[in-house]
Amino acid sequence: MAEEKLPTRAEDFSEWYNQLVVKSDLADYSPVRGCMVVKPYGWALWENITAWLDGEFKKTGHVNAAFPTLIPLSFFEKEKEHVEGFSPQLAVVTHGGGEELEEKLVVRPTSETIIGYMYSKWIKSWRDLPLLIVQWGSVLRWEIRTKLFLRTAEFYWHEGHTAHASAEEAIEEMYRILDIYERFSHELAAIPVFKGPKSESERFPGAQVTTSIEAMMWDKRALQAGTSHYFGTNFSKAFDIQFLNKENTRQYAETTSWAISSRMIGAIIMVHGDDQGLVLPPRLAPIQAVIVPIFKNEAEKGRVMEAADRVFSDLKTAGIRIKMDDRDNVSSGFKFNDWEFRGVPVRVEIGPRDVEKGTVALALRDMPGKEGKIFVPQADLASTVSGLLDDIQASLLKRATEYRDANIHEPKDYEDLKRIVADGWAFAYWCESLECEARVKEDTKATTRNIPVNQPEMEGTCIVCGRPSRRKVYFARTY
Repeated sequence: MAEEKLPTRAEDFSEWYNQLVVKSDLADYSPVRGCMVVKPYGWALWENITAWLDGEFKKTGHVNAAFPTLIPLSFFEKEKEHVEGFSPQLAVVTHGGGEELEEKLVVRPTSETIIGYMYSKWIKSWRDLPLLIVQWGSVLRWEIRTKLFLRTAEFYWHEGHTAHASAEEAIEEMYRILDIYERFSHELAAIPVFKGPKSESERFPGAQVTTSIEAMMWDKRALQAGTSHYFGTNFSKAFDIQFLNKENTRQYAETTSWAISSRMIGAIIMVHGDDQGLVLPPRLAPIQAVIVPIFKNEAEKGRVMEAADRVFSDLKTAGIRIKMDDRDNVSSGFKFNDWEFRGVPVRVEIGPRDVEKGTVALALRDMPGKEGKIFVPQADLASTVSGLLDDIQASLLKRATEYRDANIHEPKDYEDLKRIVADGWAFAYWCESLECEARVKEDTKATTRNIPVNQPEMEGTCIVCGRPSRRKVYFARTY
């Protein structure tokens, strides 16, 4: 329940975010340092995210399974890049049942190793492929600096792990999932993203190719909102995932993995939120519309609640996620502010005059104040609200896209790049060398985000060193 005024985003964006997450009842800090508690409102938002993704994965032939939380430490030592990439983040269990364990166990930071081990048992023939499994749950990567949803030790996600007979099939899978992530971001989260491969230094440990979707937050920092990886045979060789192909020859499987995590909630907050609180895209909002009945006495209450109950039933029947706010211990004004703070897309106000006129007042969250207040007939209200929810969804995507595009610039030279990434994104040719990438990071704290797909190859020169280059990359500071 909102009680205190937030700092504005312009005053202190970080503190605005920290306070908003807690005061809007999305999450709270855990007694375990670096962890979070996701509250029912935040979990409902996460459930709406996972429900859509789960449906899309199943359409493409993926099935769900569950693997252990504890993984033998020796499994991580089988893949050199993987263990090097994750060793600083591992939480290791050394004792169980009051005794020291013979083999140390890792609380999973990701499941390539345990799933690779199981795939080596399950995959024997080309007929066993492709194997397309998704796991839903949490992982633990040791982190003591907490920023709820964005940077916590334990976080929630799905992780897809697939095995294929050929590199072509595996790479096709990697991009198929990336396309699903892009559609989710645009169609559900109303967040515009760029998709494409990451640089060599930004790859997931053990991957041959890492692709990502990258989004711009309100403070113009980048957020890696989802990743999809092609491993080639790196994990297959480490865990001996071999099969007899159609020519009756033993061959290593080609594997992928991919994930979107609960940090997507952080992205939704930072892209759409304003100085009044959350602004949630209607297709993901736990509550799409809230009814606030307004009355001063028992006589008015009877007439207003009769109309409010009828409206509630109509909207619920239409499939709108609706809430009736019948609290009697707070004022109507408090309720207005409270639901605005929580980001509910549409507020339905019904008072005695509305009952007489057969109307309701609708307040639209994407347009605070008088501009977003409209008066409509109660008749066919479900159709009206459904249309407004679609309009708000489109409005949020349009607004976020225009904001992003207005803050991406093509630098004239390296000095211009340094100026741009101090408060925005730069889109520039890059020779794809580690040296130039490291120089940008050292000079500006900006990193390469990704090399967007489908860009035409042209003759250019690297913004850092001036050598020939054929592709452009996004540079930005990131979370």
